[in-house]
Formats: sequence, structure tokens, C-alpha cells
Amino acid sequence: MSKVLVLLAQGCEEIEAVTVIDVLRRGGIDVVAAGLDDRPIEASRGVVLLPDTTLDHALEMGEFAMVVLPGGMGGTNALAADPRVAKLVQNMSAADRHVCAICAAPLVLAKAGLLKGRAYTAYPGVIDDAGDGSAYTGAAVESDGKLITSRGPGTAMDFALHLVEVIAGRETRGKVEKGLVR
Repeated sequence: MSKVLVLLAQGCEEIEAVTVIDVLRRGGIDVVAAGLDDRPIEASRGVVLLPDTTLDHALEMGEFAMVVLPGGMGGTNALAADPRVAKLVQNMSAADRHVCAICAAPLVLAKAGLLKGRAYTAYPGVIDDAGDGSAYTGAAVESDGKLITSRGPGTAMDFALHLVEVIAGRETRGKVEKGLVR
């Protein structure tokens, strides 16, 4: 079974974090929600999230098929300021694994040099012009190889279902989507 790492940071967007974790788990995918430290996460709207583990411990758990970065400016800034996160996404990309970000979090990927020459989407105005040959599409969900991005809280369900399909296949996505009564 494929393992997915979802990074949680103070100020993350709770709709994006919880939707991704929930929908992937509904698809039978092993999800590890990791905080940057051992504190509960106070998300952008005051919802308190309890990570499964810390990032340091998660990195000792073996390989992940995918890493997902929820957005929210507070969470994005915390992720972007943490050198472990930049190294993780760079290593995942170099190993040809899925690197995914939603809302403001593609900014973390831009700072790590992963958007260069790639198509991506993000919350409008977060990345005006990366100046690196990347192309902002504005799509709800954008896939460019194993780089997957999404626009914001309103696209979190589409993003999460797309990730289920990528990891577990179209049939599993269909079963999950049917159970969600979309």
C-alpha cells in the first residue's frame, strides 16, 4: 500500500488539510499527518488539528509515494521557512515521487525550485510571476508529471479525489466519490 505524507503547520488551511487526509483515508490509502513539531496545530480559522506524528519521526518511517502540502498563508510561511520541508520536496521530486500542494502552498514548491518550467495552479495572486519559465494555469487542479497543484479551499475536494485516483486508481476514486454523494 502506498503511503502519503501530509504536512501540517501552524496556520494551515483546515479545509484543505482535513479534506485531503479524510478523502485519501476513505480510499484505503495509508496517510501520515505530520506536524513540524510536537504541538497541536491551530489552523487558519482556529480549528485545532492533532497530527499523527512529527515531521522528524515521519521521515524515519520509510518512503512515501506522495507528499501533500495544504495551504493557508500561515501554514505556507511556516513550511517555506523550514529547511527540512525544502529538502523533502526536492528529494521527493528527484526520486520521481508525487509532490502536491494546494492554495498558497505552491509557493513552497517555487522557493524549492520545483515549479521551474512547469505548469501549476495556486491561490490567485500568491505567485505572480515566478520568472522561471513556469506557467500559472488557474485550473482547479493541475498535473504536470508528478507535480500536482490546486487552487484553494473551494477545490480541495477535487484535489483530494484526484490524489486518490493517482495513488489508488480510477475505480477507487469512483467508489470514494460515490460514497461522498457528490
